[in-house]
Amino acid sequence: MINSAGFTKPVAANDLEGLTDELFDDVVQTMTGNTNGLSAYSTKPAGFAGEAMRKLFASAQPDAVMHLAAESHVDRSIDGPGEFIATNVNGTFQLLQAALGHWRSLAGPAKDAFRFLHVSTDEVFGSLGPTDPAFHEATAYDPHSPYSASKAASDHLVRAWHDTYGLPVIVTNCSNNYGPYQFPEKLIPVVILKCLRREAIPVYGQGENIRDWLYVDDHARALLAAVTKGVPGRTYCIGGDNERRNLDLVKALCALLDEFRPRADGQPHASAITFVADRPGHDLRYAIDARRARAELGWAPQEDFQSGFRKTVRWYLDNPAWIQGILDGSYRLERQGKL
Repeated sequence: MINSAGFTKPVAANDLEGLTDELFDDVVQTMTGNTNGLSAYSTKPAGFAGEAMRKLFASAQPDAVMHLAAESHVDRSIDGPGEFIATNVNGTFQLLQAALGHWRSLAGPAKDAFRFLHVSTDEVFGSLGPTDPAFHEATAYDPHSPYSASKAASDHLVRAWHDTYGLPVIVTNCSNNYGPYQFPEKLIPVVILKCLRREAIPVYGQGENIRDWLYVDDHARALLAAVTKGVPGRTYCIGGDNERRNLDLVKALCALLDEFRPRADGQPHASAITFVADRPGHDLRYAIDARRARAELGWAPQEDFQSGFRKTVRWYLDNPAWIQGILDGSYRLERQGKL
């Protein structure tokens, strides 16, 4: 599992335990990664350098690779696109080369069974109108941010290594994830932490942007299904069937915090919502048609809008030490990507 110490990893690793003799995780540390919560697993801090990757494959001898490592925050990509090209494009190239060398060294059933799972995003497809049909596996690419463009480039590289060299790759494109351990520059943890700190809750534009929200446990289960059941060369779109306007989502989170941690002054948390300048190039709507994943992988999300967000808010309230460990570093909930 090649991962940036991101919040999907602990769940995915937990799901994989019992299915493998050894789970070996190469922690490719990026800005939004955090290694808290990874101590239960065998991890090896490393980077994407070609020689480091080759040595990693030689020592681990993996049956499959799950490539989750990425710089992933759109606002951060606006401020510093170079890191996104280095990690998401060049890093994927280095990993593909190492995986190809390893796969070519295998023989018989081991070579036939090897899989390379590349985890990507729905943002590569661009933006939908309010009534457009949802993204699906044949949707044309139309990225609008440095982040989504870098992920689109990595997707194309992965498919090229399959078509040109025969590497048995599988690609997944998922909708917006949420859940425990998410780095607090993303919308949901930002709202929760702003409520707890009695600060203004920023909402871009008028909050009209729509996202399809996928609970992290459901995403991890989809990845496990893809790497064990997916067909090489195939793409699977993974979504939560859970579209919400950003403003409606923020209000729902505020209502949960009114229930779990009401303000001392008796005011609703939603009273702190503040509309701020929109993100440059902000896509209006994302939505995923996950029918292929349901049919071919036997997967479906288990959490809905109510259950997943209740679990998420509860987790942040129950883990103040983890939150403080993040905020004691270089990140202070400041706005990014303003140009």
